[in-house]
Amino acid sequence: MDWRDKLNGLKSELPQVEETPTTATPTTKTLQKEPLRVELDKRNGKPATLVTEFMGSDDELKDLAKLLKVKCGVGGSARDGEILIQGDVRVKVSNLLSEMGYKVKKINFK
Repeated sequence: MDWRDKLNGLKSELPQVEETPTTATPTTKTLQKEPLRVELDKRNGKPATLVTEFMGSDDELKDLAKLLKVKCGVGGSARDGEILIQGDVRVKVSNLLSEMGYKVKKINFK
């Protein structure tokens, strides 16, 4: 008897638990009816990418902002339903949001 037989024997002794399907809670993407606005703004003479019209909780906003900042390799902030990303990364941000399933309205794109 090798270790595989012992392991299979132990598995058969374990009580069988039925898994109940969990109901999926609606995500922000499904609640987001209006497209997110991605635009360029100047803050203190420096370019900044703004993502506005986000519908969701503050925690979801901060999580999305953190993900965008990490993917773009820049700093920024999130407050009052608005994500501010340092630098002109409009194209990259809009592509990331589109890949994540959000609708994007591009403002001031070249």
